[in-house]
Parts: sequence; structure tokens; C-alpha cells
Amino acid sequence: MTITQLQYVLAVAEYQNFTLAAEKSFVTQPTLSMQVQKLEDELDILIFDRSKKPISITEVGSKIVSQAKNIVNEANRIKDIVDQEKGFIGGEYTLGIIPTIMPTLLPMFLRTFIKRYPKVNLIIKEQNTESLIRNLQDGHIDAAIAATPLEIEFIKERPLYYEPFVGYVPQNHRLGQLSELTPADMDITDVLLLKDGHCFREGVINLCNASKEYSEEHFQLQSGSFETLINLSNEGLGMTLLPFLNTLELDEKKKQNLKFFKKPSPAREVSLIHHKSELKIQITEALHDVIAGVVRGAIAFQDVKIISPLNK
Repeated sequence: MTITQLQYVLAVAEYQNFTLAAEKSFVTQPTLSMQVQKLEDELDILIFDRSKKPISITEVGSKIVSQAKNIVNEANRIKDIVDQEKGFIGGEYTLGIIPTIMPTLLPMFLRTFIKRYPKVNLIIKEQNTESLIRNLQDGHIDAAIAATPLEIEFIKERPLYYEPFVGYVPQNHRLGQLSELTPADMDITDVLLLKDGHCFREGVINLCNASKEYSEEHFQLQSGSFETLINLSNEGLGMTLLPFLNTLELDEKKKQNLKFFKKPSPAREVSLIHHKSELKIQITEALHDVIAGVVRGAIAFQDVKIISPLNK
């Protein structure tokens, strides 16, 4: 039994296809198939049921795949131990970021991180929270930036910052003359929301403490863009809420429509999350320190406090 054989088993289990598993493992299909077969012969069991399309995992095979994940992860930790002992921070590192955070946060920290840690090959993927959780569990990404708390057993959360919610309220809106907002001012039927699947949408709905289900009676909005929400607000179709970092690059005319909440401001917790196995932890810690450092100054003046946990 070898680590390579276990890696091939994990690839077949994921893709349920020997040819695709070989392609993703950068080996020929006969090589991968032979090594998996060799392991099955050694163990005298079948890990995969090849008679089905797609290939399925046998009952005992599921237990082996689960254990193989642990073994491969622990094997990878050996290199981590050596890198940490040498003080080396480098290598490939895949980071996932949710869509409502990526456009504003990435430009703030990326240049600083690359300059400070040039030996890290940072691969960045935009994914929703559900995909990030799944890919963390499967080892396809090393860490992610998402709204928390998630409270998932295998994930560790390291808060980066608390980002206030800011109202975008045109002057002709019913709340347009208020100097500050409160959650009690919010009417869910009057708030333009992102499409389903965005965690920020769920946070806004929770903040509004809706007594009735949100529905779009006059039009169906299927947008993942805060810019679209702003433009619709300007057309008199309602108000919207924005994450604080999304307000920094607005032009002066649009900034006149921004309204902050009375303190303590409702906010979302944004964290760097990673698997509890803590693979590549030295890079994770470096990334956390850089991001927290560059963002802290941008939102410190808000003196943000969470008033209630918001769904992610």
C-alpha cells in the first residue's frame, strides 16, 4: 500500500471515472487503474463497483476512502512540519472567496501579500459558501474567506473583521430624510436584495426581521450585482443595503445617498476559514495577518459591534 495508490483511490472516488481521475492525477489511465487494482488485490476487497455507470463505491470502499483522506492529509503534514521548521512560507495555495466579498477585499490585500510572500503561488477562486465548504472538506482549496459563524465541525474560523451594513437610500425614499437608520426602520418589502444563493441576502433578510415572506410582486430580480441594486434604487424602486467596503469606491453623488446605522451597527463577521487539519498553516497565518492589517484601518472608525448573528 502506498500514498500514491491512496491518492488514486481518492481521485476515482471523487470523479467516479477512471479516465477523468487519471487526467486530474496527471497519469495515464492504465497506470492509475493498475495501481487501484493492485491495492484492491492486496486488501482482497473491491473498493469500486465497476459494473455501474458512473462507477460507485462499495460499502467497505467508502470506509477505505474516508481513511485514505486522513492518511493522505497526515502525509502532507510532514512537508508542512519541515517548512515550518525552516521558516519557509511558499508553495501553491488555493484560496476561495465568496462573491460579495471578493471584488472589494481582493484588491485591498493581494498586492501586499504577493510582495511580502513572493514564494507563495496564490490561486484564487470565487465560489459561494456551500461550494467553499464542500471544497474545504475535499481538500480542493486550502482556505476560504466567508461570512461567519458557520459552526461546522471540521472547519476552523479565524475572524478578520466586522463589516457594517450601510443603507443606500435615495432622497425621495420614505427614509431619505433620516440622518441614521435603525433595524426597526427596515421593511423587507421595500429592500432590494441580491438573488438567492448569496449569503449577504440572507443577512439582510435577518436584519429586517421580516414578519412576512419577501416577494418581488412587480418584477423578478436575478442579479448578483450591488451596482444593479444601486441603479434600481436610483430609479425609485426601493432602497438597498451594502457591505461597508462596497461603499468606498462610490462616486460623490452616490455617497450622498448612504446612511449608516445607529451604533452598534449591524454587521457581518468575515473570517478566514480552513480545515481543522491545519495543512499549510504557516501560509494561512500569514494571509490572515496581511488581510486583517490592511482592512482594519478602513473600518476601524465605525466601532462596529455585532448586534445579532446573521445567517451566511
